[in-house]
Amino acid sequence: MQDPFRTIEWKDDHIRLLDQTLLPRQEEYIQIRTVAEMCDAIRRLAVRGAPAIGVAAAMGIALGMLDAPGEDREALAGRFDNVCGQIGSTRPTAVNLFWAIARMRQVFTSAKDLGPAELKRRLVEEAVLIEKEDRHLCERIGLAGKGLLEDGDTVLTHCNAGGLATAGYGTALGVIRAAFEDGKNIRVISDETRPLNQGARITSWELQKLGIPVTLIPDNTAGALMQRGEIQKVVVGADRIASNGDAANKIGTYSVAVLAHYHSIPFYVAAPLSTIDMSLSSGKSIPIEERDPREVTHICGVSIAPAGVQVRNIAFDVTPNELITGIVTEWGTASNPYEKAFKEYFERQNKEGTL
Repeated sequence: MQDPFRTIEWKDDHIRLLDQTLLPRQEEYIQIRTVAEMCDAIRRLAVRGAPAIGVAAAMGIALGMLDAPGEDREALAGRFDNVCGQIGSTRPTAVNLFWAIARMRQVFTSAKDLGPAELKRRLVEEAVLIEKEDRHLCERIGLAGKGLLEDGDTVLTHCNAGGLATAGYGTALGVIRAAFEDGKNIRVISDETRPLNQGARITSWELQKLGIPVTLIPDNTAGALMQRGEIQKVVVGADRIASNGDAANKIGTYSVAVLAHYHSIPFYVAAPLSTIDMSLSSGKSIPIEERDPREVTHICGVSIAPAGVQVRNIAFDVTPNELITGIVTEWGTASNPYEKAFKEYFERQNKEGTL
């Protein structure tokens, strides 16, 4: 099945991305020509989802170096550090952003014998390669996880972890999509995902585009459907996973995990190895973003709350590993103890490569 949209791509020395803030009312692609524009796109969620943010970060760095003047390597290094700093300050939780910065930095450092023009081209090539790899990894995640879903399953997902959150195909939706493409009769329940309604605006739109049956529900309906036996599996994505398997995802994911555990429903997380942060021993160390209160008090610019009310707009929560049945990666599905499995996957990746 061919993708009905393109999340992000490098084109003619600029970046073209689908502005997800306008979905589902408008399907509009915007052109990113400066680092400032890319930072703004990441902050305001025109591009979102941990893997897609990683691709955007890499492309933003390459873009920021294209017009770097001069031949002086020290000046280029200063410019590179500045660009990385701007990109790195956009959002704190999605580890793929920092993973992409580190990978681009490695390219910059190792290419010290190249001239400025060659160095800039090398950075562009790496950013484009990261996008290509991400699509490939998502397809592998789908293959690794499709066997977890059975014919006739109704699967709940929270927020958006589809092609729109990646370079294509998706992580959680990649698992669902692969099972559907395998001929299984799969239906999806999509939580609306307040306050920004990614499930309502984006996941439902994406699944309709793919022809996968989807039903949209308010966030507080999930428990009732589980109680009625109308949900058989839960599959979500992640923005950062600690080495012990604790997983940060969009706010509300933890509540879904608790409900699934109570009702004995398997709860799976799908993410590439680039989302796993082996430097963190547990989810307690994952930085959690808090966003603009207006995202809670307003919908489509219309106020729904009394003026001056205090607001907490916590963007992510952490699901502890004991509530997670398995974590689906491009190298297979890990189960507790997660750290042991993750180490094995990283060793395999180091030996066999990404593609």
